[in-house]
Amino acid sequence: MNNLLLFLCAWGVFNTPEVSFEGAAQGTTYHIRYMDADQRNLQIQVDSILADIDKCLSTYRTDSDISIFNQFGAFRFQSVHFYPVLQKAYEVYKATNGAFDPTIMPLAEAYRKGKTTGKPWLHQVDSLLQYVGFQYITFDKETVQRSKEHVRLDPDGIAQGYTVDVIAAFLESKGIVDYVVEVGGELRCTNARTVRIEDPTHPDSRMAVLKLKDRSMTTAANYNDHYSAGGQTFNHILHPKKGIAPPDALLSVTIIAADCITADAYDTACMVLGLEGTKKLLAEHPELDAYLVYRETDGTLKVFMTEGVKRMLILP
Repeated sequence: MNNLLLFLCAWGVFNTPEVSFEGAAQGTTYHIRYMDADQRNLQIQVDSILADIDKCLSTYRTDSDISIFNQFGAFRFQSVHFYPVLQKAYEVYKATNGAFDPTIMPLAEAYRKGKTTGKPWLHQVDSLLQYVGFQYITFDKETVQRSKEHVRLDPDGIAQGYTVDVIAAFLESKGIVDYVVEVGGELRCTNARTVRIEDPTHPDSRMAVLKLKDRSMTTAANYNDHYSAGGQTFNHILHPKKGIAPPDALLSVTIIAADCITADAYDTACMVLGLEGTKKLLAEHPELDAYLVYRETDGTLKVFMTEGVKRMLILP
Protein backbone atom coordinates (compact mmCIF):
# COMPACT_ATOMS: atom_id res chain seq x y z
CA MET A 1 0.00 0.00 0.00
CA ASN A 2 1.20 3.50 -0.77
CA ASN A 3 1.89 5.89 2.03
CA LEU A 4 0.43 9.29 1.21
CA LEU A 5 -0.44 9.75 4.84
CA LEU A 6 1.74 11.52 7.35
CA PHE A 7 0.43 12.02 10.85
CA LEU A 8 1.04 14.98 13.14
CA CYS A 9 -0.08 14.16 16.67
CA ALA A 10 -1.63 17.04 18.56
CA TRP A 11 -1.20 15.73 22.06
CA GLY A 12 -1.83 19.03 23.78
CA VAL A 13 -0.99 19.33 27.47
CA PHE A 14 -1.28 16.13 29.47
CA ASN A 15 -0.32 15.21 32.98
CA THR A 16 0.13 11.62 31.81
CA PRO A 17 3.57 10.91 30.32
CA GLU A 18 3.88 9.82 26.71
CA VAL A 19 5.50 6.61 25.53
CA SER A 20 6.68 6.27 21.95
CA PHE A 21 8.69 3.77 19.93
CA GLU A 22 9.14 2.72 16.34
CA GLY A 23 10.63 -0.08 14.30
CA ALA A 24 10.62 -2.02 11.04
CA ALA A 25 8.05 -4.64 10.06
CA GLN A 26 6.20 -5.97 7.01
CA GLY A 27 8.68 -4.37 4.64
CA THR A 28 7.98 -0.92 6.05
CA THR A 29 8.10 0.96 9.37
CA TYR A 30 5.77 1.38 12.31
CA HIS A 31 5.32 4.15 14.88
CA ILE A 32 3.46 3.82 18.18
CA ARG A 33 2.61 6.62 20.62
CA TYR A 34 0.39 6.46 23.67
CA MET A 35 -0.26 8.02 27.04
CA ASP A 36 0.42 5.76 30.02
CA ALA A 37 0.67 6.84 33.66
CA ASP A 38 2.92 3.85 34.34
CA GLN A 39 5.14 4.65 31.34
CA ARG A 40 5.17 1.03 30.23
CA ASN A 41 7.22 0.43 27.12
CA LEU A 42 5.39 -2.32 25.25
CA GLN A 43 7.65 -2.56 22.22
CA ILE A 44 8.73 -6.14 22.93
CA GLN A 45 5.10 -7.23 23.02
CA VAL A 46 4.26 -5.23 19.89
CA ASP A 47 7.22 -6.73 18.03
CA SER A 48 5.99 -10.18 19.07
CA ILE A 49 2.54 -9.41 17.62
CA LEU A 50 4.14 -8.21 14.39
CA ALA A 51 6.22 -11.39 14.18
CA ASP A 52 3.11 -13.55 14.69
CA ILE A 53 1.22 -11.74 11.92
CA ASP A 54 4.23 -12.02 9.63
CA LYS A 55 4.44 -15.77 10.30
CA CYS A 56 0.81 -16.08 9.28
CA LEU A 57 0.31 -13.62 6.42
CA SER A 58 3.65 -12.87 4.77
CA THR A 59 3.85 -14.02 1.14
CA TYR A 60 7.61 -13.43 1.26
CA ARG A 61 8.11 -16.21 3.81
CA THR A 62 7.90 -19.75 2.47
CA ASP A 63 7.02 -21.02 5.95
CA SER A 64 4.11 -18.64 6.56
CA ASP A 65 0.59 -20.00 6.86
CA ILE A 66 -0.55 -18.25 3.70
CA SER A 67 2.44 -19.51 1.70
CA ILE A 68 1.71 -23.06 2.81
CA PHE A 69 -1.91 -22.63 1.71
CA ASN A 70 -0.77 -21.20 -1.63
CA GLN A 71 1.42 -24.26 -2.15
CA PHE A 72 -1.03 -26.98 -1.16
CA GLY A 73 -4.47 -25.39 -1.66
CA ALA A 74 -5.90 -26.33 1.73
CA PHE A 75 -5.00 -25.30 5.24
CA ARG A 76 -6.25 -25.66 8.80
CA PHE A 77 -5.67 -22.42 10.64
CA GLN A 78 -2.76 -22.41 13.05
CA SER A 79 -3.06 -18.73 13.94
CA VAL A 80 -5.82 -16.37 15.04
CA HIS A 81 -4.90 -13.99 12.20
CA PHE A 82 -5.85 -15.87 9.03
CA TYR A 83 -9.62 -16.10 9.42
CA PRO A 84 -10.45 -12.44 10.24
CA VAL A 85 -8.44 -11.25 7.24
CA LEU A 86 -10.30 -13.66 4.95
CA GLN A 87 -13.61 -12.64 6.49
CA LYS A 88 -13.05 -8.93 5.88
CA ALA A 89 -11.63 -9.59 2.42
CA TYR A 90 -14.78 -11.49 1.47
CA GLU A 91 -16.99 -8.73 2.87
CA VAL A 92 -15.26 -6.05 0.79
CA TYR A 93 -15.03 -8.34 -2.25
CA LYS A 94 -18.82 -8.66 -2.21
CA ALA A 95 -19.44 -4.98 -1.48
CA THR A 96 -17.21 -3.86 -4.37
CA ASN A 97 -18.33 -6.47 -6.90
CA GLY A 98 -14.88 -7.99 -6.92
CA ALA A 99 -12.83 -4.79 -7.15
CA PHE A 100 -11.04 -5.96 -4.02
CA ASP A 101 -9.88 -9.53 -4.52
CA PRO A 102 -7.07 -11.15 -2.49
CA THR A 103 -6.58 -13.86 -5.14
CA ILE A 104 -4.70 -11.26 -7.20
CA MET A 105 -1.45 -13.12 -6.37
CA PRO A 106 -0.63 -14.46 -9.88
CA LEU A 107 -0.88 -10.95 -11.36
CA ALA A 108 1.00 -9.38 -8.45
CA GLU A 109 3.85 -11.84 -8.94
CA ALA A 110 4.03 -11.04 -12.65
CA TYR A 111 4.10 -7.32 -11.87
CA ARG A 112 6.88 -7.71 -9.30
CA LYS A 113 8.94 -9.86 -11.64
CA GLY A 114 8.47 -7.37 -14.46
CA LYS A 115 9.54 -4.53 -12.19
CA THR A 116 12.66 -6.44 -11.15
CA THR A 117 13.71 -7.66 -14.59
CA GLY A 118 12.28 -4.96 -16.84
CA LYS A 119 10.90 -7.67 -19.12
CA PRO A 120 7.40 -7.42 -20.64
CA TRP A 121 4.65 -9.46 -19.01
CA LEU A 122 1.38 -8.16 -20.46
CA HIS A 123 1.22 -11.17 -22.78
CA GLN A 124 0.68 -13.29 -19.66
CA VAL A 125 -2.35 -11.39 -18.36
CA ASP A 126 -5.08 -13.41 -20.06
CA SER A 127 -3.61 -16.73 -18.94
CA LEU A 128 -3.11 -15.46 -15.38
CA LEU A 129 -6.62 -14.04 -15.01
CA GLN A 130 -8.09 -17.54 -15.08
CA TYR A 131 -6.49 -18.07 -11.65
CA VAL A 132 -7.91 -14.89 -10.11
CA GLY A 133 -11.30 -15.07 -8.42
CA PHE A 134 -12.34 -15.18 -4.78
CA GLN A 135 -15.22 -17.42 -5.78
CA TYR A 136 -12.65 -20.22 -5.92
CA ILE A 137 -11.89 -19.84 -2.19
CA THR A 138 -14.03 -21.37 0.55
CA PHE A 139 -13.36 -20.98 4.24
CA ASP A 140 -14.85 -21.19 7.70
CA LYS A 141 -13.46 -20.44 11.16
CA GLU A 142 -11.15 -23.44 11.02
CA THR A 143 -10.05 -24.07 7.44
CA VAL A 144 -9.54 -22.54 4.00
CA GLN A 145 -9.34 -24.34 0.68
CA ARG A 146 -9.44 -23.59 -3.03
CA SER A 147 -11.63 -25.24 -5.63
CA LYS A 148 -9.36 -24.42 -8.57
CA GLU A 149 -5.69 -25.29 -8.86
CA HIS A 150 -3.15 -22.44 -8.91
CA VAL A 151 -5.50 -19.93 -7.26
CA ARG A 152 -3.48 -18.21 -4.52
CA LEU A 153 -3.94 -15.52 -1.91
CA ASP A 154 -2.12 -12.20 -1.53
CA PRO A 155 -3.20 -10.25 1.58
CA ASP A 156 -0.96 -7.23 0.89
CA GLY A 157 -3.95 -4.97 0.25
CA ILE A 158 -5.36 -5.56 3.72
CA ALA A 159 -2.68 -6.93 6.06
CA GLN A 160 -1.23 -3.65 7.28
CA GLY A 161 -4.65 -2.28 8.19
CA TYR A 162 -5.38 -5.49 10.05
CA THR A 163 -2.06 -5.20 11.86
CA VAL A 164 -2.90 -1.69 13.04
CA ASP A 165 -6.18 -2.93 14.49
CA VAL A 166 -4.53 -5.83 16.29
CA ILE A 167 -1.95 -3.56 17.91
CA ALA A 168 -4.65 -1.06 18.88
CA ALA A 169 -6.67 -3.85 20.49
CA PHE A 170 -3.58 -4.97 22.40
CA LEU A 171 -3.00 -1.46 23.76
CA GLU A 172 -6.63 -1.22 24.83
CA SER A 173 -6.32 -4.58 26.60
CA LYS A 174 -3.58 -2.94 28.69
CA GLY A 175 -5.89 -0.10 29.67
CA ILE A 176 -4.36 2.37 27.19
CA VAL A 177 -7.07 4.51 25.66
CA ASP A 178 -5.10 7.44 24.22
CA TYR A 179 -2.90 6.25 21.36
CA VAL A 180 -1.74 6.51 17.76
CA VAL A 181 -0.80 3.34 15.89
CA GLU A 182 0.71 3.63 12.41
CA VAL A 183 2.08 0.86 10.19
CA GLY A 184 3.31 1.76 6.72
CA GLY A 185 1.18 4.91 6.66
CA GLU A 186 -2.00 3.13 7.79
CA LEU A 187 -3.23 4.89 10.91
CA ARG A 188 -5.61 4.44 13.83
CA CYS A 189 -5.98 6.91 16.67
CA THR A 190 -8.13 7.86 19.61
CA ASN A 191 -9.01 11.38 20.77
CA ALA A 192 -8.30 14.24 18.36
CA ARG A 193 -5.24 14.06 16.11
CA THR A 194 -4.14 16.29 13.27
CA VAL A 195 -3.36 14.33 10.09
CA ARG A 196 -1.97 15.44 6.76
CA ILE A 197 -2.91 14.21 3.30
CA GLU A 198 -0.14 14.60 0.75
CA ASP A 199 -0.35 15.80 -2.83
CA PRO A 200 0.07 12.68 -5.01
CA THR A 201 1.87 14.74 -7.66
CA HIS A 202 4.23 16.42 -5.17
CA PRO A 203 4.58 14.04 -2.18
CA ASP A 204 6.36 16.60 -0.01
CA SER A 205 3.42 19.01 -0.26
CA ARG A 206 0.15 18.71 1.58
CA MET A 207 -3.29 18.65 0.00
CA ALA A 208 -5.20 19.01 3.26
CA VAL A 209 -5.03 18.76 7.04
CA LEU A 210 -7.80 16.98 8.92
CA LYS A 211 -8.72 16.50 12.54
CA LEU A 212 -9.17 12.78 13.07
CA LYS A 213 -10.83 11.44 16.21
CA ASP A 214 -11.42 7.79 17.15
CA ARG A 215 -11.09 6.69 13.54
CA SER A 216 -8.77 4.92 11.14
CA MET A 217 -7.29 6.37 7.97
CA THR A 218 -5.46 4.83 5.02
CA THR A 219 -4.38 6.05 1.59
CA ALA A 220 -3.84 4.23 -1.69
CA ALA A 221 -2.20 5.52 -4.86
CA ASN A 222 0.23 4.32 -7.47
CA TYR A 223 2.96 6.93 -7.45
CA ASN A 224 5.09 5.15 -4.80
CA ASP A 225 5.12 1.78 -6.59
CA HIS A 226 5.27 1.76 -10.36
CA TYR A 227 7.75 1.34 -13.16
CA SER A 228 8.07 2.04 -16.87
CA ALA A 229 9.15 -0.34 -19.62
CA GLY A 230 8.72 -0.25 -23.38
CA GLY A 231 7.12 3.17 -23.21
CA GLN A 232 4.39 2.00 -20.82
CA THR A 233 3.90 2.65 -17.11
CA PHE A 234 2.84 -0.23 -14.88
CA ASN A 235 1.16 0.41 -11.53
CA HIS A 236 1.13 -1.99 -8.59
CA ILE A 237 -2.62 -1.74 -7.97
CA LEU A 238 -3.93 -4.29 -10.45
CA HIS A 239 -7.43 -4.92 -11.73
CA PRO A 240 -8.71 -8.35 -10.62
CA LYS A 241 -10.86 -8.70 -13.74
CA LYS A 242 -8.71 -6.94 -16.36
CA GLY A 243 -5.18 -7.36 -15.09
CA ILE A 244 -4.02 -3.84 -15.84
CA ALA A 245 -6.32 -1.10 -14.58
CA PRO A 246 -7.38 1.20 -17.43
CA PRO A 247 -6.30 4.87 -17.22
CA ASP A 248 -8.46 6.91 -14.86
CA ALA A 249 -8.61 10.43 -13.49
CA LEU A 250 -8.30 9.17 -9.90
CA LEU A 251 -4.81 9.69 -8.46
CA SER A 252 -5.21 8.89 -4.77
CA VAL A 253 -7.83 7.67 -2.34
CA THR A 254 -7.88 8.32 1.40
CA ILE A 255 -10.49 6.30 3.29
CA ILE A 256 -11.58 6.98 6.86
CA ALA A 257 -13.44 4.23 8.67
CA ALA A 258 -14.11 2.88 12.13
CA ASP A 259 -11.31 0.33 11.84
CA CYS A 260 -8.14 0.19 9.81
CA ILE A 261 -8.69 -3.14 8.08
CA THR A 262 -11.88 -1.77 6.51
CA ALA A 263 -10.21 1.43 5.35
CA ASP A 264 -7.24 -0.50 3.95
CA ALA A 265 -9.33 -2.87 1.85
CA TYR A 266 -11.61 -0.17 0.50
CA ASP A 267 -8.84 2.21 -0.56
CA THR A 268 -7.43 -0.52 -2.83
CA ALA A 269 -10.88 -1.27 -4.23
CA CYS A 270 -11.47 2.42 -4.97
CA MET A 271 -8.28 2.69 -7.00
CA VAL A 272 -9.56 -0.22 -9.10
CA LEU A 273 -13.06 1.27 -9.44
CA GLY A 274 -11.81 4.69 -10.55
CA LEU A 275 -13.30 8.07 -9.82
CA GLU A 276 -16.92 7.55 -10.86
CA GLY A 277 -17.07 4.01 -9.51
CA THR A 278 -15.70 5.22 -6.18
CA LYS A 279 -18.26 8.02 -5.94
CA LYS A 280 -21.01 5.47 -6.49
CA LEU A 281 -19.53 3.14 -3.88
CA LEU A 282 -19.31 5.93 -1.30
CA ALA A 283 -22.94 6.84 -1.89
CA GLU A 284 -23.85 3.24 -1.07
CA HIS A 285 -21.64 3.10 2.05
CA PRO A 286 -22.25 6.11 4.31
CA GLU A 287 -20.11 4.47 7.01
CA LEU A 288 -17.07 5.34 4.89
CA ASP A 289 -15.57 8.80 4.49
CA ALA A 290 -13.16 9.63 1.70
CA TYR A 291 -10.85 12.25 0.25
CA LEU A 292 -10.23 11.72 -3.47
CA VAL A 293 -7.60 13.50 -5.55
CA TYR A 294 -8.14 13.37 -9.30
CA ARG A 295 -7.00 15.11 -12.47
CA GLU A 296 -9.34 16.98 -14.79
CA THR A 297 -9.02 16.62 -18.55
CA ASP A 298 -7.19 19.97 -18.65
CA GLY A 299 -4.59 18.64 -16.21
CA THR A 300 -5.68 20.53 -13.10
CA LEU A 301 -5.94 18.70 -9.77
CA LYS A 302 -9.35 18.46 -8.16
CA VAL A 303 -10.64 17.06 -4.89
CA PHE A 304 -13.82 15.23 -4.00
CA MET A 305 -14.60 14.69 -0.33
CA THR A 306 -17.51 13.26 1.60
CA GLU A 307 -19.51 15.40 4.01
CA GLY A 308 -17.80 13.68 6.93
CA VAL A 309 -14.38 14.72 5.69
CA LYS A 310 -15.58 18.29 5.19
CA ARG A 311 -16.40 18.39 8.90
CA MET A 312 -12.88 17.15 9.72
CA LEU A 313 -11.16 19.67 7.46
CA ILE A 314 -8.78 22.13 9.15
CA LEU A 315 -6.79 23.36 6.15
CA PRO A 316 -7.65 22.80 2.49
